This record gives sequence, C-alpha cells and structure tokens, in this order.
Amino acid sequence: MADPTHRNVQERARIYGALADPHRLAICDLLALSDRAPSELAARLDINSSLLAHHLSVLATAGLTETVTSAGDGRRRYVRLRHETAEGLTAATTVSPASVLFVCTQNSARSQLALAIWRQRSRVPAASAGTHPARHVHPGARRAAERHGLDLSHAVPRALAPKDLRSGLVVTVCDEANESLDTPGVERLHWSIPDPVAVGKARAFENTLQELMELISTLQAASI
Repeated sequence: MADPTHRNVQERARIYGALADPHRLAICDLLALSDRAPSELAARLDINSSLLAHHLSVLATAGLTETVTSAGDGRRRYVRLRHETAEGLTAATTVSPASVLFVCTQNSARSQLALAIWRQRSRVPAASAGTHPARHVHPGARRAAERHGLDLSHAVPRALAPKDLRSGLVVTVCDEANESLDTPGVERLHWSIPDPVAVGKARAFENTLQELMELISTLQAASI
C-alpha cells in the first residue's frame, strides 16, 4: 500500500512545479476572485493563445484550474480556479467595494441567493437584479434559503437598470448575464454558476447555494 504521506508530498511537488512559471502563477492570481475567459487572460498577461493554452494545460493537470463551457454562448469558455487545491498558494488579491450588485438573467434564484448570503454576513450594502427578470423568485430558491436560515420571503425579481452599473462592484453569477453586459470602467467579477431553475430539483438549488457560500466567503475574505 502506498504511503499517504508520500502521496501528499508528490501532489504538493506537482502543484508547486506548475506554479513555478510566472505566467501560471499570474493566471491563478487573476482567477482568485473571478472566472475569466481565456481571451481575457491572454489580454491581461499579453501572451498569445498558444502559450496560454500550454499554461492552462499544465495548471489543469496539476488540479489547479478547470475550464467550463458557457451556459450562454456555447462557443465560449471560462477558466476557474479550484480553490480547494490552490488555497494559500495565490497572492492576496483584495477588493474594497462600497456596494455589491449580484446579477443573473432572471433574478429568480442565483442572484437572490447570493444577495441573501451576503446580507447575512456583511454590512456592505448590496442588491440584486436580472437582465430579463422573472415574475417571481423560484420556489426552489426560497426553500433552499429557508433550510439555511436565509430570508427570501419578500424578495421580488427586478430589472437591471443602467444606474445600477455606475458604481460599486458588479458580480455576475450566470454566463448569459456576463456576456450581455458592457461595463467599461466598472469593477466586475464573474462566477460561472449553472442555473438550478433549469434542473428544478432541490439538490440543484442546494448545490448552487453551497457554491455561492464558498465564493462569497472568498470574496469577503478579500474585502478591505
């Protein structure tokens, strides 16, 4: 039987080896708070797509990143940091938002849950909105919130207004919303989270809630 300590050393060596290149370390730093399209990473690092593809392959093999297909435009991809692997290995990325706006398409589940979690944990003002709001918050989202002591009893979907994007930190929590917004000069993060409404099962809403809790914990830890 293999020695678990030896396996741990081997795994750590592989991770540290993957991060030994400055570009790969910079990619992980850029992904610390936000999922990003490969084209955005290439532009920020000023490298070509072939070199970026090589670096992403090395990081994925080490278990540090993963690439997901957009739920909006299926031709697009987003690169995500696997926080459980990269914890403690990236630079201390910080943000200092005066307010936070969570945006999804229908404002009926993901952005409402994100707002409820944020309000439970932070005094920084926050709101949520949808690019194409539904008529009601989805019952599955309400039930998931109730299980965790979150209050969505008075939540009502609302349309995103241009003035919402003029200040504060914008966090898109669905690919469709992220790809429909044009916000030059506005601080924005993106979390590529599947739509639980499309599945409709309690487990899907629970998974969404758990993912949002982890991401919000990371964001709040980076807030100064």
